[in-house]
Amino acid sequence: MGDRQQATRFEDLDRDGQKRLRLRLAHFLEAESGFRSGSRHWAREGEPRPEYDPDRTTLTERRLAKVAELKALNPDDARQLGLGRVSDRTLRRWAAAWPERGIMGLADGRLAPVLRGHRSITSEISEAIHAVHAECLHRSRVGMKTKERMIHQFVREKYGPAAEETIPHYTTLSKVWKEWFGPEGGRQRYLRSAAAVETGGLAVTITRPGQVVVLDTTPFPVKLLDDVFGEPLTADLTIALDAFTHSLVAFRLTPGSDSSIEVAMLLRDVMLPLPMRPGWTPDMEWHYPGVPSALVAEFAGHPVAGRPFFAPETMTSDHGSVYKNHHLVQAARTLGTVVLPARAMRPQDKAACERAFSGIQSLLLEMLLGYRGVDVADRGADPEGDAVWTVDEMEHLLATWIVKIWQNRRLDQSAPAWDPGGRHSPNTLFATAAARDGIALQIPDPTLYHQLLPAHFVKIHRQRGVKIGGLWYGGRDAVLAPLRGQPSSHGGRNRGRWVVHRDPRDCREVFFELEGQWHALRWNGLPDGQDIPAFSDARMRQVLREAARAGMKPKDDVELLPVLLDLVAAHTPVADWPSQMTKADRVERARELDRSRAAARDRHRQSVPQPVPAALGRDEASRQGQQAVAAERRRRREAAVPTVITPPRRLGEDLSRRSLFALPASDAEASPEPTEEGPC
Repeated sequence: MGDRQQATRFEDLDRDGQKRLRLRLAHFLEAESGFRSGSRHWAREGEPRPEYDPDRTTLTERRLAKVAELKALNPDDARQLGLGRVSDRTLRRWAAAWPERGIMGLADGRLAPVLRGHRSITSEISEAIHAVHAECLHRSRVGMKTKERMIHQFVREKYGPAAEETIPHYTTLSKVWKEWFGPEGGRQRYLRSAAAVETGGLAVTITRPGQVVVLDTTPFPVKLLDDVFGEPLTADLTIALDAFTHSLVAFRLTPGSDSSIEVAMLLRDVMLPLPMRPGWTPDMEWHYPGVPSALVAEFAGHPVAGRPFFAPETMTSDHGSVYKNHHLVQAARTLGTVVLPARAMRPQDKAACERAFSGIQSLLLEMLLGYRGVDVADRGADPEGDAVWTVDEMEHLLATWIVKIWQNRRLDQSAPAWDPGGRHSPNTLFATAAARDGIALQIPDPTLYHQLLPAHFVKIHRQRGVKIGGLWYGGRDAVLAPLRGQPSSHGGRNRGRWVVHRDPRDCREVFFELEGQWHALRWNGLPDGQDIPAFSDARMRQVLREAARAGMKPKDDVELLPVLLDLVAAHTPVADWPSQMTKADRVERARELDRSRAAARDRHRQSVPQPVPAALGRDEASRQGQQAVAAERRRRREAAVPTVITPPRRLGEDLSRRSLFALPASDAEASPEPTEEGPC
């Protein structure tokens, strides 16, 4: 290590060593200049002392006086201060090193000793320790005593019994093992994976925004109220954190458990500028230097809030099912994003995201009513009764808090490596990166929503259209007219099939792309000119199960509409009244309506921010259901009788017309129509 060793710094010394070195410097400066501070401008009280007065003494006289003073100290005190063997030669050596190295020119090996390893660890013992470490990674977990016996076995069998006598004591081996390989407190399978990464893997150095975006989902620790029945429910919070700036670039609050469609739309939100909302102050608007807010607003089509947006290059997540299914892999491929899963049971791979969850909880969520904590044992008396925030209100609160507080919060433990002691926030880090590399104002096309939906490869039926998930779509749509019964020109695995995209949160329609244009194909069971409440794919599967259990074998999706209305709408039967529905049914219905509104927001997002669709109350939902039932009954009656039937004449009408005693009608009331028998 001789030539490659770095010079010792003042910060390498411990606190006592720094104090001793400052005291040594004071004695040296007094011998050189007559003052312990090194200058007469900062002279202390009583300075200069007569034997060190620079106007009366020479430098040699002052050095000899300092040597005599230090020798007069108590030997134990001089040894404790490191000044027990100071001579005139020592002072001259310090004087030569002071101009070049400063205070560290006065330090010696006693203050900053060089690590020399362990003399008892020879090359044979070192080889045995590394061999045992490799073997222990392959085997099951063993203790240090067993490792010591394996070291003895290796040395004895390879170098003979005589070499075994040179093996140091157990305490030395244990100390060396911890110095070389760490404490190794993790599980055996994770130690093997960590060792494989350290030996063969490459570390990722994050240098720009968007290079790595970390995704994670956690149960939302605040009880919320649904927007329909006002019942308390639980939700999942999914966030996207930029690993370079620690900006919360997107989030989703999903009632119940999240799904892959929410994560796909979350990645889309990372690329979209956040529009300003009603009630937001001007200081929350885009204010990053280098790109004027007017230019960003012109590109986006609306005023933009101060939150970074970019195209993610790499996505890191855990091994949850929503992050590993085929749909999210397809969405990442569409966006050109590389999926980099974190190692199992390795929280350090996405430690920044875990800290973000803790920060959101401690800075905001713990102050809200309905907070239920993260542990049942620490839960309050009645968090469900304390819930006052609806899902939409909490979403607006989180968006406001992120833009106004989180993006301007100082990063104490997450400062950048190039300025660990500076004052930085997510906004300042993004501004620094923008000034260095610029900002790519790439706003995705609105059709990106359709491209990120799950794809289904189907054939087009001549009469019914396309069948997805057990339902038929596009039976009456003109866009499929020239394609009915025709195979697609695509080859390969899905040869001859057409691609149709569907949003599982709203199954009333699917989307079909033809010649660069996207067309919405309505479900065949929807009546013309009427609408029904939105339903998800889970509700659709429930409809099909209910129809199969009732013995229905429909030839047309119109027959499934009454079953759907019985399950979705709250109308006529007492068992379906909102007041008679169970709590689980109300929460499920509220979650379904919330997901349908989220799908509507994603589908109809335009350049100008649109108001969030209002939640349907129980009266409005009942009225829509009754209107849909009345329209369906009317349509079925009209379809049963295609022609208009003339009602028969009333009894006695012919007799009264032929009666000789009937009074003639007046001129105004006379009817000009002739009878079949002619005039009397």
